[in-house]
Amino acid sequence: MADKIFDRSNTIYVKNSPRKGRGVFANVPFKAGEVIERAPTWGFDDVAAKLLDRTGILEYYFVRPDQPGESPADQPSESPLVGYVVFGFISIVNHSSNPNAQTVWAYGNSGAWATIVAIKDIQVDEEITHRYSNISAYPKNIKFVD
Repeated sequence: MADKIFDRSNTIYVKNSPRKGRGVFANVPFKAGEVIERAPTWGFDDVAAKLLDRTGILEYYFVRPDQPGESPADQPSESPLVGYVVFGFISIVNHSSNPNAQTVWAYGNSGAWATIVAIKDIQVDEEITHRYSNISAYPKNIKFVD
């Protein structure tokens, strides 16, 4: 198996991160404010969340914080969406209490999109991290490492 798996643009890659498992790393420097990756999502409601929470997908889905001015009526489902599976490397960006990136959400006719944006300068080969907003939902046996 390859030691590093690159995205199509070769700007980021995936490799094992000490004590964390897989992580996403910079292959080029990113300045604060630059987009690292943008990915489409699949949103799901509370009924689906209860099923997904019983699987390993819990560790990979996102809980989107409420956006000012966005109401459940703006969402495509009759039931409010409570979580998102993000398609792309963003889904395996590791948590940090002192992150160098953040997830920014956008919603349009093509659905919700997640964008990971640098909030600090990131050097080549530095791990890209963001703050998980749903840590309390994880099983107690999962320990988060900074």
